[in-house]
Amino acid sequence: MKKYIIYIAILAVGLVMGYVFFGTSSESSDSNKTEKAEAKTQMWTCSMHPQIMQPEPGDCPICGMDLIPAESGADGLAVNEIKMTENAMALANIQTTIVGNASGTDENTMLLSGKIMANEEANAVQASYFEGRIEKLNVNFTGEEVRKGQLLATIYAPNLVAAQQELITATSMKASQPALYNAVRNKLKLWKLSESQINQIETSGKVRENFPIYATVSGTVSQKMAEEGDYVKQGQPIVKVSNLSTVWAMFDAYENQISQLKEGQKITVTTNAYPNKEFEATVSFIDPVLNTKSRTVSVRTTLNNKEDILKPGMFVTAKVQMSKGNAAQAKITVPATAVLWTGSRSLVYVKTNPNEPVFEMRKVTLGTKNGDVYNIVDGLRNGEEVVTNGTFTVDAAAQLQGKKSMMNTEGGKTTTGHEGHVGMGNTTKIETSDHIAHNQRLETAAKFQTQLKGIFGAYIVLEDALVKDNAESAKEGANDLLKRISEVDMKLLKDQNAHNHWMQLDKELKEAATSISKTSDIKKQREHFVHLSAHLINAVKTFGINQKVYVEFCPMANNNLGAYWLSKDKEIRNPYFGAEMLDCGSVTGEID
Repeated sequence: MKKYIIYIAILAVGLVMGYVFFGTSSESSDSNKTEKAEAKTQMWTCSMHPQIMQPEPGDCPICGMDLIPAESGADGLAVNEIKMTENAMALANIQTTIVGNASGTDENTMLLSGKIMANEEANAVQASYFEGRIEKLNVNFTGEEVRKGQLLATIYAPNLVAAQQELITATSMKASQPALYNAVRNKLKLWKLSESQINQIETSGKVRENFPIYATVSGTVSQKMAEEGDYVKQGQPIVKVSNLSTVWAMFDAYENQISQLKEGQKITVTTNAYPNKEFEATVSFIDPVLNTKSRTVSVRTTLNNKEDILKPGMFVTAKVQMSKGNAAQAKITVPATAVLWTGSRSLVYVKTNPNEPVFEMRKVTLGTKNGDVYNIVDGLRNGEEVVTNGTFTVDAAAQLQGKKSMMNTEGGKTTTGHEGHVGMGNTTKIETSDHIAHNQRLETAAKFQTQLKGIFGAYIVLEDALVKDNAESAKEGANDLLKRISEVDMKLLKDQNAHNHWMQLDKELKEAATSISKTSDIKKQREHFVHLSAHLINAVKTFGINQKVYVEFCPMANNNLGAYWLSKDKEIRNPYFGAEMLDCGSVTGEID
């Protein structure tokens, strides 16, 4: 028994000694690893300007004070990440969605939108076979049903009166001049008179003044092309008749969908009017010419409409089975609103921190578009969170901070990297920052630049109202700005890249200006002016206005995150604080 007690005591002593020598060593090692990890992620900030965040110690680029280590939990962003405030997120209505696999039954299908049209192959035009005046029109309205052989109209035809007289005369010379007799009868036949009508005229010896026109087909009157009392020429249409027992469904397919379509292919069609009813159809025609404006081709199918439930003009949706190869690629889908398209690149903004509004631009490869959803072939992973509303606002914020963006593929200095002291009354000129220099200038028509210059002029009026702390004048200026934006002629933008970029800017500018025009609270107006300025700076840098303008920055605006605005001159007149801090800010760049 004593021997076992000795063994247990020796084992206990061994465990204690092992912990002393190796446990503390392991803790020390773990501590060293933690310290190294903390050192690796350590960021440096300014006590006066907490929006400054740099990976190395140094001086604050705004006030020149020594940077201090950021507290644990302070924002340490990657090179091309941006962070937005909760207030900015709310103002811009930025929304995100977690992306993932397409739903089971739909991942294999492609959706096309279109509408029902009359089958042109079954259309017929009822024309007048002779010149004359319509004495009686038996078709009263568009949409009326007519049957083959039905009396459509009665016409007084002077030429037919003369031809009948010739027939009566030729009948008396039938035996001596049979050729003349036959020629007169054939003349009446060419005017669509029947054998019985001609025989009746010949037998009675009486001239008939009014002649009937009968329907040659059955169908629905789709258009009245003449009225009672009208004088019509030979061959002139009177009514257009459509046979709606079959109808066409016309769809628009985008370029990236064409490869999935071929003539003879079976598709399933649904309508808004009968959501629970499906119609089987076959692709009968694919337009060989692409519409360069909409970048689509027309796809036609023919539908059986014996029940007369499909009406021309109805909106319909087609489901097309995708080939296995493309279906395998279409694993992840995103709403179309999430994608920024520059012509050569397709971009989305990914939320990199699930608990904070931190975003990063990501290039993606698009597959087919199914309705309002894009299939993503490459660039996103299951479970990632992307911006689906307000994408362009996030891009504008990235661009102004010198991060990679839609128009700035290289990135550059962040806005926190401007040189020079900024304070009350400081108007020191600062060289154009890298993110302005790298912004891509698009070639546009001089007339478009003139229209954009008009928008800039209205913006300056609005800015002056904020400088003067006049909320009512700011509302009027915002309304004038909206009018100027609405008058822009987008047809002047021939380049697809420029056209798409302006369409996105147009939406954001209107939203910001509308928000300003609907409130008399100058604080809220200035909050929306942050976004308005960001997008207008984007527009002026991208398209130009044939005028030098200055980009100016206030580090204390926007809840100490800083905000920009445009000015015609170097003098600082701060629209974010007005008389309270009129000359607070600096010139950060020039746009020629």
